[in-house]
Amino acid sequence: MLSVSIGPFATSFDRLLPVVAVLVALTVGALLGRRRGVATGGTLLNLVWIGIVVARIGFVLRYMDEYRDDWLGALDIRDGGFDVASGLVAALAAAAWILWRTPAVRKPLGAALLAGGLSWGSIAGVVTLIETQSRAMPQVTLQTLGGARTDLQALSANSGQPMVVNLWATWCPPCRREMPVLEAAQQEHPDINFVFANQGEGAAQIQQFIDESSLTLDNVVLDRGGALGQTVGSMALPTTLFYDADGRLVNSHTGELSRATLARGLRRFDNQ
Repeated sequence: MLSVSIGPFATSFDRLLPVVAVLVALTVGALLGRRRGVATGGTLLNLVWIGIVVARIGFVLRYMDEYRDDWLGALDIRDGGFDVASGLVAALAAAAWILWRTPAVRKPLGAALLAGGLSWGSIAGVVTLIETQSRAMPQVTLQTLGGARTDLQALSANSGQPMVVNLWATWCPPCRREMPVLEAAQQEHPDINFVFANQGEGAAQIQQFIDESSLTLDNVVLDRGGALGQTVGSMALPTTLFYDADGRLVNSHTGELSRATLARGLRRFDNQ
């Protein structure tokens, strides 16, 4: 399961887990702080903001070449570009300073941080365990724009290359915005097989969008019933899947891709 639907909204698990961890930490901190007559909520939220800002800065610095021609893009966090490790280190360093300087909040704040960390880690472990059972490339029947039957295995059979599968639709604004990024990547990386699996729309509608947007895309396929998204557990568009040359899922991204977040996904192929 890559993402989860909450009413009319859908989000990826990797974005939901920090939110759950923060809520757990706030709850534990409030309960223990009330007993001791100290407030921890403001401190915890400050630590969260420190972590978010440093995580974004760390990501931008790591992929600075991708932002060189689009500095405003460095401020657009919709691409989900965060260096979680640097954000956690910064937040924990700030927490250690506060715990050292403010003895009154040590127990409630420390317990809140521990509870938040344990909830994040335990849920992430369960999700990872579930995902390891479904990392093989799904066998779902698709259609080419010309109406021929195909599937991901057929599209990868003759290449022996890593594959990037983008789940998208013409009605989806972030899907439309990220298409030029994926088009450029397809041209720049002939050693990677890019597949554009449209979810639920017809060939005429898709072709009209491609023509009007002046896009040059290879491997545009139709998934009229949305079977591919259901099989991989995607509840949101766009979703991008990264499969290695052996057909194993090594990374995924829910939401709009920027050049930087796409570069992060492609880098996983270098580590295989």
